[in-house]
Amino acid sequence: MHEISKQARIAGWMYLTLAVTAPFSLIYVPGRLVVKGDAAATAANIRGAEMLFRAGVVGQVLTGILFALVVLALYRLLARVHRTHATVMVLLALYPAASGLAQAANDLVALQYFQGAPFRAGLDRRQLDALGYMALRTNGLGTTISELFWGLWLFPFGWLVFRSGFLPRVLGVLLLANGAAYAAMSLAGLLWPAHAALVSRVTFPLLFGEMVIALWMAFLGARPRADGPLREAA
Repeated sequence: MHEISKQARIAGWMYLTLAVTAPFSLIYVPGRLVVKGDAAATAANIRGAEMLFRAGVVGQVLTGILFALVVLALYRLLARVHRTHATVMVLLALYPAASGLAQAANDLVALQYFQGAPFRAGLDRRQLDALGYMALRTNGLGTTISELFWGLWLFPFGWLVFRSGFLPRVLGVLLLANGAAYAAMSLAGLLWPAHAALVSRVTFPLLFGEMVIALWMAFLGARPRADGPLREAA
């Protein structure tokens, strides 16, 4: 197996693991436990399913670590195309990787509020539940900001794939569309929150670019050109 194809397969399989950990911690667990606008019900759900909530925290940590490893694997694969653009890709990916770990820590803070200790003095259950719920809402707002960077790092990634010569150009186009969708969702949430749900529904079909390239790299690898991949000019 050619070295480029081997690197692509490794990056692809690592990428696919994110399709398990990220939806579990960001969609499934909050969907099961968080009741929008109801701190008391949310607190009761989390106290009644603490292990599920903690599993979601572990999922967030794993997602942050795996995402960092995926980006490094992609840098190793794509730096041969254009090192500067590959470096920009890594730098833009640093924020969502770090913010995911910070949100995991914030979830643990929320859990402590819901459990009551060591904050019992001077605060009743209702107040503690409200503080815990606010911590979870802070994570939600942080995700809105992270979405912007989920999109931004896909622009250099998509361009590198488009120019690579060893991955189909259509994959690069799909990544660029995916990045634009994330950016639109984030900006809608920040500037026009009343319309954020509508923007999410409209852009949702564009969010499969990452899955497509992950599947392609994992199962098909890469096919180097006869004259080798593009290289950055010295």
